[in-house]
Amino acid sequence: MYNHKKIEEKWQNYWEKNKSFVTEENSIKKAYILDMFPYPSGAGLHVGHLEGYTATDIISRYKRLKGYNVLHPIGWDAFGLPAEQYALKTGNHPATFTLKNIDNFRKQLKKMGFSYDYDKEVNTTDPKFYVWTQWIFKELYKQGLASIETVDVNWCEGLGTVLANEEIIEKDGQKVSERGNFPVIKKPMKQWVLKITAYANKLLEELDNLDWPESLKLLQKNWIGKSEGHNVKWLISENEYIETFTTRLDTIFGVSAIVLSPEHPLVKKLTTKENKEDVEEYIKKTKLKNELERTQLNKDKTGVFLGSYLKHPITNAKIPVWIADYVLMSYGSGAVMSVPAHDERDYLFAQKYSLNIIQVLEGDKNSLPITSDSKHINSDFANGLNILEAKEKIYEHLEQKNLASKKISFKLRDWIFSRQRYWGEPFPVLFDEKENIYLVKELVELPETNNIKPSGSTEGPLANIESWNNVIIDGKKYRHDNNVMPQWAGSSWYYLAYILKNPDGSYCPLNSDEAKKRFDNWLPVDLYIGGQEHAVLHLLYARFWHRFLYDLGIVPTKEPFAKLINQGLILGPDGQKMSKSLGNVINPDELVDEYGADALRVYEMFMGPLTDSKAWNTDSLNGMKKWLEKIYNIFENLINNNKIDLEENKELDSKINKLILEVEENINKYKFNIAISKMMVFINYLSTLQKVSSFYALEIFSILLSPFAPHISEELLSMLGQKDLKQMHWPFVDHNKIIQDKISIGVQINGKVRAQIEINPEWSEDELVNEVLNIENVKKWTKDQKIVKVIYKEGKILNLIVK
Repeated sequence: MYNHKKIEEKWQNYWEKNKSFVTEENSIKKAYILDMFPYPSGAGLHVGHLEGYTATDIISRYKRLKGYNVLHPIGWDAFGLPAEQYALKTGNHPATFTLKNIDNFRKQLKKMGFSYDYDKEVNTTDPKFYVWTQWIFKELYKQGLASIETVDVNWCEGLGTVLANEEIIEKDGQKVSERGNFPVIKKPMKQWVLKITAYANKLLEELDNLDWPESLKLLQKNWIGKSEGHNVKWLISENEYIETFTTRLDTIFGVSAIVLSPEHPLVKKLTTKENKEDVEEYIKKTKLKNELERTQLNKDKTGVFLGSYLKHPITNAKIPVWIADYVLMSYGSGAVMSVPAHDERDYLFAQKYSLNIIQVLEGDKNSLPITSDSKHINSDFANGLNILEAKEKIYEHLEQKNLASKKISFKLRDWIFSRQRYWGEPFPVLFDEKENIYLVKELVELPETNNIKPSGSTEGPLANIESWNNVIIDGKKYRHDNNVMPQWAGSSWYYLAYILKNPDGSYCPLNSDEAKKRFDNWLPVDLYIGGQEHAVLHLLYARFWHRFLYDLGIVPTKEPFAKLINQGLILGPDGQKMSKSLGNVINPDELVDEYGADALRVYEMFMGPLTDSKAWNTDSLNGMKKWLEKIYNIFENLINNNKIDLEENKELDSKINKLILEVEENINKYKFNIAISKMMVFINYLSTLQKVSSFYALEIFSILLSPFAPHISEELLSMLGQKDLKQMHWPFVDHNKIIQDKISIGVQINGKVRAQIEINPEWSEDELVNEVLNIENVKKWTKDQKIVKVIYKEGKILNLIVK
C-alpha cells in the first residue's frame, strides 16, 4: 500500500544523513542551477514559490543522472523593509523572527524533497556574508562609481522617515503613507548613489547574447532607454543658454515651445513676476508625484508658462518657455523641444494650451501628428529632404555656430543606494567632523539595538545610537553612516556567495586566487528561474555588479546568468492572483500532509507549460496522488508476485526505450507537463501486462520518474533491489529496439484520393514517394504521366501532381 508520509519521511532522512546533494569541487562537466532566493516572510512558502523550485529541482536531478557536477543551492534574502515594518508593528527585533522564519522555510523546502546543498546555504544578514557586500561597495567607491549626492526622496514628516514607493498610497488625490495616512512629499536629501549609468552601454550590448525571454530583454532595453540624438543650445542671452536633447533634430523648424523639468536650475531665473505664483504652485504639486506617474503616456498633460522666451537658433524667432512634469531632469538635459505637429505628447500639450502647431513634414494636415518619414516642408534649407538628410543638414548648420553637438542619452537613472532604515547592511565608511569620507578596511557590523524606530530626522534609526555616532580613533572623532544599504545589495551578488561558501560556514575571500579558481569552474549560472517582476531591479542590478567585478578581473564572465526562465503565476481557484486579501492563498504544508510532496510536485508541473499562468485545482492534485498510487500498486504486484516472463517482450522494450527519448526531450525543452503525460501513457500500458520479461523496464521507469517524484522513485528502486538514485545513471536508448509506429495516410493524384498506405512516420519524402509508386492503383493513374510536383502534408496526405 502506498503510504506517502512514511515513504517521504524515510527518503528525506536518508538524503540528509548521507549528504546526497553535497556539491563536489571537481573538473567534470558542471551545471549551476539556481532559484531566485526567497525573502523569508512569516507567512512561509506558498504554492507559487514551489513551481519554480520544482522546475529547477527537476533539472538538477536530471543533470546529476547525466553525470554532471551540479551546484543547486538555496539561501535567504533576509534584510529589507518588510522585516523592519513587521518588527515595528509587533515590537520584536527583526533578527529574532528572521531566523525563526528561515527555519520554517528550510523545513518546508526539505519536506518537498528539493535537492539543495544546504552546506552552501547563505543568509544576507550574516556578517560573514555582508562583509563581502561591503567589500564590493568599497571597490565601487574606489572606482568613482559610488558617491554621495543630493537627490529627491519620498519624505514623510508624520513618520519622520523616507518611504519607498511601495509604502505610499493615494487618498483624495494626495500621496500619503500607507501606515498612518500622513502626507508624503518629495524632498532633496543627501544619499549614496551608485553610478549604474556608467555601465549603460555595456549592459545594453550584452543583452542580445543572453538566452533570456525576449519580453524580459525588451523590458531591460526600454528601461536603459538608449537614445542617439543631439544637444541644441537655445540662447537666453549672449553668454547664457538652455540645452535641449532631441532625437528629432530635423523637426527644429516646427518647435512651438521649450519645455523644462520643474526641477531645472534655470526655472527660477526664467520665471517672470506675473507667473511666479502659478509656477511655484505647479512645482509644489509635482513634488507629490513619482517619476512613473509623471511619465505615463495616457496621463493628462499639464504645464505652466514661465513668461520668458528663448531665441530660435536658426530662425531667431521667440520661443516660449514652459515647465511640465513629464520632463525629467534625469533624462537628457531636463529640457525638450515641443514639436506638436510631429509628436503625440507635444500635440496634446499644444492643443490644451493653444500653442502654435507648425507642420514641417509632408502629410495630411487633418491627420496630425505625423510621425512617419516624409519630405520636409516649412524648413528653409531642409525643405525636400527626408528625416536622415534633414538631421545631417541642420546639424552641420548648427555645429558651425557652436549651437549643437551629437549626444547619446539614457533613460536609466543612477541607483539611489541609501535607506533611512535599520535592517540592512551598514556602509563601510566613517566621516570626520568635516564630513570627509574614510573607507573602513574590516567588517562594519550592524549594531544591536532595540530602538529601531525612525530617528525623527532625515537620518535612519542608527542615529539613535550614541556609540555609532561617536567613534574616537587616534584622538580624532568620527561617525558612522546612519543609513543602510537597500535590500537589493545582497541579491546583487549572492549567486557568487554560494560558490565561495565552505562546509564549515566560512567564505572563501571574494578577491582570492581560490575564489577565481572556483568562479572559473562554476560561472556563469547555467539556468536561473524566477519571476518577471524582477526584470528591471534585481536582474539589472546583478548584471551591473557582475560586469563591474568582471572589469576588476574577479569573475571570468561578462554576464552572471546564461539562461533565464520566468515561470508563470499560479492563480487561485478563482483565477485571481493569490493574495491574503482575497483569501485564495494555498498553504503547501496542508497539501503535503494530505497528498504528499511527490503528488504536489508532479501536479504543479502537469498544470500546463512552465511559463504560462494557470489556476489551482485541488481535485487535480488528488488525481496525481491516485496516479502515484497506481504506479506503486503495479510495481508491488509485479515484484511481490514475481511475474517475470522468460520470453522477451519486444513491445515493452520498444515502449520503454521510446519513453526515455520522449521524457529526455521534453525535460530539455522544459515541457515538464508533456514528459509527465508520456509517462502516464506508459503506465496505462504497463497496467495491462500480466507479466514482464525482466525488471529492467521498471528500473528505467523509476529513474525517468525520479526528477519529478523523487521519494516514490527511490522507494520503487529499493523494492527492485537497486541502489539509491545517487548511484544511478540516466538510461541509454537502444534505438534498435524501438518499433516504429505505422500511420495511415491518403494518396492523391491531382487532388483526388486514389489509395491508402501505411507508412513509417520517420520516412523522408523521397522514401515515401518510392513506396507509393509501387501501389497498383497509383501506377494506373500515373502511367505515361510525369510527376511535376509533390505536396506532402506530413503524417496526413500525399498529393502527386501529374501531367
